[in-house]
Amino acid sequence: MTIPSAPRRRSGRPAWAGRNYTLLTAAAVVTGLGNAGALIAAAFAVLEAGGDGGDVGLVAAARTVPLVVFLLIGGAVADRLPRHRVMVAANTLNCLSQAAFAALVLSGEARLWHMAVLSALGGTGQAFFSPAAEGMLLSTVDGEQAGRAFAIFRMGMNGAQIGGAALGGALIAAFGPGWVLAVDAAAFAVAGALRAFLDVGRTARRESAGMLRDLREGWREVASRPWLWGIVVQFSVVNAVVAAAESVYGPLVAEEHLGGARPWGLALAAFGAGTLLGGLLMTRWKPRRLLLVGAVCVFPFALPSAALAVPLPVPALCAVMFGAGVSIEVFGVSWMTALHQEIPEDKLSRVAAYDWFGSVSMVPLATALAGPAESAFGRTAALWGCSALIVLLTVAVLAVPEVRRLRRRTGAPVAEGVVAVGLPGVPGGLPGVPGQADGPDPVSRC
Repeated sequence: MTIPSAPRRRSGRPAWAGRNYTLLTAAAVVTGLGNAGALIAAAFAVLEAGGDGGDVGLVAAARTVPLVVFLLIGGAVADRLPRHRVMVAANTLNCLSQAAFAALVLSGEARLWHMAVLSALGGTGQAFFSPAAEGMLLSTVDGEQAGRAFAIFRMGMNGAQIGGAALGGALIAAFGPGWVLAVDAAAFAVAGALRAFLDVGRTARRESAGMLRDLREGWREVASRPWLWGIVVQFSVVNAVVAAAESVYGPLVAEEHLGGARPWGLALAAFGAGTLLGGLLMTRWKPRRLLLVGAVCVFPFALPSAALAVPLPVPALCAVMFGAGVSIEVFGVSWMTALHQEIPEDKLSRVAAYDWFGSVSMVPLATALAGPAESAFGRTAALWGCSALIVLLTVAVLAVPEVRRLRRRTGAPVAEGVVAVGLPGVPGGLPGVPGQADGPDPVSRC
C-alpha cells in the first residue's frame, strides 16, 4: 500500500515539519557530528597524556556516573521549567566543559583528573538535557505523522553519528584530539543557539507541587503501564549485554579471528547503514500494532553476539549487523510513536527520565563484568549468553497482553494533555530512544 505524500508548506517542508521540529532536528544533526568524533578524541587524549586502557575506562565512567545519578532529577526539572531553557542550559554546560577539555589537551597540560572532572560535567549536562529533549521532540509533531517525523529525525541523527565518527577519526589523525574536542564545543554552541529559538508560546503551563511529588507522579505513569515498564526493564538488560558484546568482546574477536580493527569498523558501519535503511522504511510503513511489531524486531538484535560467538566470516558478520540495524530502528520508531500517543505531554520528560535511567544504569556494570565473565565461562559462552538473554527477555515482553494489543490511533485524539508546539492549529506524544545526539546514547534506542 502506498502512503500519499504529506502536503508541503511554501518553504518546501512537509506541513507536519513545523519550526520546532526543524530546529530540533538540525540541532541534533550538528551535535551528532561533533559528539561522534569527540568520543573517539577523548580516548586518544587520555592515551596521549600517558594513560592506558584502564584510564580510558575511568574517564568514560566519570561521564556515566553523574548521568545515572541526575537523570531522574533532570526529568522532573524538565517537566517543571520550560524545556527549551533546560536544553540550552545543558548545551552551555557541555560547550564550556568540552572547550576546557580541548584547551587543556591543546596546551599539553591535561591530567587524568582534569579529564575525569570535565567528563563528569558533560555527563551531568546530558542528564538534564536528554529528558527535556525527548519531551520536547515528542510534543512537537502531530499524531498522524508522528511515525514519519520520528523516523526522519532518527535518520538525521544516525547519519550524523556515522559521518561524525569517520570525520573525527580523520581529523584526529591529521590534527590531534584537541581540535576535535574544540569542534565538539563549537557544535554545542551552535546547537544551543538553535534551541534558543524554539517556540514555546503555545505550550501549556505546568504546575508543580514539589520535586519528590513530581518524581512519584512520573513513576506512577511508568508503573501503571505494563507495556512501558516491561520494555524499560527489557532494555536495561539488552543495552547492557549489547554494550559488553560490542565494546569488549567484539574488538577481541576481531583482533584474534577477523583480521583486526578494520573489519570490526566495517561491521559497525554496516550496523549504522542498517539503521538508516530502517529509518527510511519507517517513513513509509505505519504498522497498526506498534509494540507487537517493534518487540518482534528486537529478536534480530541477538544475532550479532551469536555471530561473534561462532565467529562468522566478515561478510556474514556485516550482513548480520546490517539486519540488526534495520530491525532495531523499526523498534525505535515504534517505541517513540507509542510514547507520543500514550503519555500525557506534561509528564513526557519524567517518563523519558525513567526510560533513560533503565537504559543506561546497567551498562557500566555489564562492561565491568565482561572480563570476569570471560574468565569464568569463556568468551564463546559469554557471547551466547548475551544472545540468550535478549531472546528470553523479548519472549517475556511479548507475553505482556498490552504489548500485543496496543494499536496505532488513526484520526483519534492523542493522550490527554498533549499539546503540539510549533504547529499552529494542530492539537498535540525509548526506552532511551530518546534519541538526542548530545552524548553517548543507549545502544538500542537512539
